[in-house]
Amino acid sequence: MTPRSLLVSALLLTACGGEADAPAGGPQGGGPPATPVETSIAFRDTVVDAIVATGQVEAVQQIALRPDVEGRVVQLLFTEGRRVAAGAPLVKIDDAELVAQVARATADRDLAQQALQRTRQLVTDRAAAPADLERAEATARSAAAALDLLALRLERTTVRAPFAGVVGQRLVSLGDYVNSQSELLTLQTVSPQRATFSVPERYAAELKPGQEVTFRVAALPGRDFVARVDFVDPVVTLPSRTITVKAIAANPEGVLQPGMFLEARLATATRADATVIPEEAISPTSDGAFVWVIEDGRAVRRSVELGVRTPGFVEIRSGVTVGEQVVVGGLERLVAGAPVQATEVPRRPRGAREG
Repeated sequence: MTPRSLLVSALLLTACGGEADAPAGGPQGGGPPATPVETSIAFRDTVVDAIVATGQVEAVQQIALRPDVEGRVVQLLFTEGRRVAAGAPLVKIDDAELVAQVARATADRDLAQQALQRTRQLVTDRAAAPADLERAEATARSAAAALDLLALRLERTTVRAPFAGVVGQRLVSLGDYVNSQSELLTLQTVSPQRATFSVPERYAAELKPGQEVTFRVAALPGRDFVARVDFVDPVVTLPSRTITVKAIAANPEGVLQPGMFLEARLATATRADATVIPEEAISPTSDGAFVWVIEDGRAVRRSVELGVRTPGFVEIRSGVTVGEQVVVGGLERLVAGAPVQATEVPRRPRGAREG
């Protein structure tokens, strides 16, 4: 055999040997390659069923003060926007005429009392009839009552705060002539305040006093306030078919002001052992929602029933149990039964329980 023939034979043998050593399938022995995904562990946490609604802050008591007597305003004894105690004087009405009337009524009462004493003595001396004594007693009582009435009217020329609160807008000026229909100023309580909102009538059976309400106001972003329901309107408001709910909230700093817009969450039920997963694990469909769960290194699709949602997380009422791995990254590449290469990433809200 010539050297050229030997070289050709050797090349043929090498080629045949290479084909014999090559694997029959792909990199995994013929199966598809593992898909890299990110996973998170379903955990147990406490969730709260809540009704979300919008409303406003209301003062527990808020009035427009009016005088009990008519006359000219001679003193303004308050400063707008300042807190006042119950009974504090706020407005003084001219009382000169009433002072004079009280002086005259005092003299009339004294005269009637003197006449009564003389009549009693005359009756004792049998110089007057019992009927004269009865008339003198009635006159004395009438004079005393007239004096009391005028003294009361004189006292009411000073308009006082009926409760402690903050003085609002001043509605009169010095020299204005006012009567019982004239508004002098506004006054509202500061602490506590009320969170007032309306919920659809379908929640009527779930509403009751004592329920906890958390709310935020637009003027104080990021700050949560807590209140307790103290009033549920027994009448459904038409045509909106909603129920008015009011809750009491402490306001020691005075930051909650009447009229502020609020967003409220009213807790109706609490579940301490709910199964919770990250929200990005959920894939919505027209028939509901599903998640991808890792079983024996492979992706399994499961339909789930969703419950309460919180920022970044969702309660699973059925379909996933605590401790199972759910896919949170790479979902779009998965098919049922596909092998996966899972990398666990931490997804858990602060304060969530282990296991």
